[in-house]
Amino acid sequence: MSIEQALQTFTAECRELLQEMEDALLGGCKGDMSADSINAVFRAAHTIKGSAGLFGLDHIVGFTHVAESVLDIVRAGQRAFTPELVELMLACRDHMAHLVDAVAAGQLDEDPQLSAAGLPLRQRLEAWLGAAPATAAAASNPAPPASSAPAQDGGHWHISLRFGAEVLRNGMDPMSFLRYLATLGTVVHVAPVLDAVPTLDALDAEACYLGLELALRSDAGRDAIEGAFEFVRDDCRLRIVAPGSPPAAYRALAEEFPEEREAMMCLLRECGSWPADESAIDAAAAAPCAGLAPEAEAADSARPRERRGQEKNSVRVDADKLDHLINLVGELIVATAGANLAARRAQNVELQEYGATLNSLVEDVRNSALQLRMVKIGSTFTRFKRVVHDVARDLGKDIELAIDGEDTELDKTVVEKIADPLTHLVRNAIDHGIEPAAVRRERGKPAHGTIWLNAYHDSGTVVIEVGDDGGGLQRERLLAKAVERGIVEEGRHLSDAEVYALIFEPGFSTAEQVTNLSGRGVGMDVVKRNITALRGTIQIDSTPGVGTTMRVRLPLTLAIIDGFQVAVGGSVFVVPLEMVEECVEFRNDDGYDYTNLRGAVLPFIRLRELFALDGGQSARQSLVVVRYAGQRAGLVVDGLLGESQTVIKPLGKVFRHMRCISGSSILGSGDVALILDVPSLIHQAAGDHARLTQPSDSAFA
Repeated sequence: MSIEQALQTFTAECRELLQEMEDALLGGCKGDMSADSINAVFRAAHTIKGSAGLFGLDHIVGFTHVAESVLDIVRAGQRAFTPELVELMLACRDHMAHLVDAVAAGQLDEDPQLSAAGLPLRQRLEAWLGAAPATAAAASNPAPPASSAPAQDGGHWHISLRFGAEVLRNGMDPMSFLRYLATLGTVVHVAPVLDAVPTLDALDAEACYLGLELALRSDAGRDAIEGAFEFVRDDCRLRIVAPGSPPAAYRALAEEFPEEREAMMCLLRECGSWPADESAIDAAAAAPCAGLAPEAEAADSARPRERRGQEKNSVRVDADKLDHLINLVGELIVATAGANLAARRAQNVELQEYGATLNSLVEDVRNSALQLRMVKIGSTFTRFKRVVHDVARDLGKDIELAIDGEDTELDKTVVEKIADPLTHLVRNAIDHGIEPAAVRRERGKPAHGTIWLNAYHDSGTVVIEVGDDGGGLQRERLLAKAVERGIVEEGRHLSDAEVYALIFEPGFSTAEQVTNLSGRGVGMDVVKRNITALRGTIQIDSTPGVGTTMRVRLPLTLAIIDGFQVAVGGSVFVVPLEMVEECVEFRNDDGYDYTNLRGAVLPFIRLRELFALDGGQSARQSLVVVRYAGQRAGLVVDGLLGESQTVIKPLGKVFRHMRCISGSSILGSGDVALILDVPSLIHQAAGDHARLTQPSDSAFA
């Protein structure tokens, strides 16, 4: 592992630990911090400090050490974990995140600006410690102690380490491991082993020949000590003997080096691990000492490594590599469709059979590749705990966040791009939705408000709900403001849904004054535009005095879908298969744009007329019934071409504003097929139907 790879692993793991730290802190904002949460925060800070020490990031070690010291006295019961301390630790967590981000950006040395920003936090931490700043500052940068006097009580860990030749080339500093061990306890003695150093003419200046025998007095467990060597695990020989082990354990260690056995005994004696009275060892050797033979001890040291290998059943993969894989799978789908078409034209049965098998395999590969990009939305939802906490505190409101459906999966790209719109919706719910505590009490509500996030699958889409139990949208106020701004003509009748949709108009705002959160009329129109860019929609349900729910519908993926091809004249269109409910033969001679489908009125759209397509009309037309968000409509087409795997290609800027079209795809013949925007088609069909007066029955064969 190179130093760059090791740093990437370090920053990724630090961010995970910081998220765990934040989650635990937010759980104790009301002063009811549990012991498990306190320990979780402490472990996160301790691990980050130790890992930073491995890379010589002393500025991270120094700051984190002070925070860890405060957490340690809280764990010991000397200080209470008050809400004020929670806020301080959240601020420290944010500063640690900035330090890690700087390392990720390639800045390994201390940034003076970041250091200055962290100074007030260190002073506040030192005040909690009750120590003078100079004392605390000295304690915050501990040097790895290495006493020259060996420990005689045997109550320490003995670590035998032989670095591999590639350690230096991989960017590792042997001293960094000593610094890390110093964070776990006290390094009471270090004995270097230089037997592997060759003669000067054979010396490789970039190779590492160092070995160490050292004694560590620590309360840490074996896993924690082995974790110190995580980044050189495959480039070193490591043996660890626990405190209090019988003499035979140390004899077994010495026997692993038969040619240097006497030298090893001297080193063990120097570290205080080998008793001065060797007769004690001979007496103990006759006693049973299971598991302490050289082979067994080596196996014992390897067991945690093996266990960790079993636990880490996931692999970090660069997102660009996944995107490239998806693109290749898309090209494979297009090529397979072309091969199948050629086989049908050639009327070669054998080729068609192989083509069908290949098509099935490609579909499996597609599903597996897409599944690699599917992530749970729970991690995105969890981030909003901090958003709700910070914004509610700034506004002086008491608000809880309820999360449901965090295991719902969707494409990683969609998750990343939906984070900002969701953030704005949550902040908007806090600012405009939840009333002040006094108003809530007057209305018979609890003083604290609730905002909830929910996600679930529905008809091939993912629905994300952002709701609140606040005052709801005020229809008359919204309409009056729209008339005042000239957005709506005075006297025009609008449905509730149309009035609520006014908040997505550019520049629209009902705030009486401009604040840091609202009043400028910038935001909700951007939210809708970003959701639309993801081929999604947003709906609003609101009841005055009860609350509001923003319902965002998004496609599962933006790359490859199962499609249903239809023909209109000489053109081919693709309908997302998840939205197709049924196909029936169509007969309609009365000229209306709605019909009767088993007793229910169904509006429909003639695609030929909608897109002004040339070519003769088929004598036998079909109606494709589609469903989206609980609404149905029909699409009149000339022919049904069947299911197909569809690679989504975005439309160019010239065609981006085309109505009822969401993208394009390349057919096996090389022609381009347009992908229909079903939500827009259903909305248009419903609008056309609402303008008609009397329904009329039509017949389906």
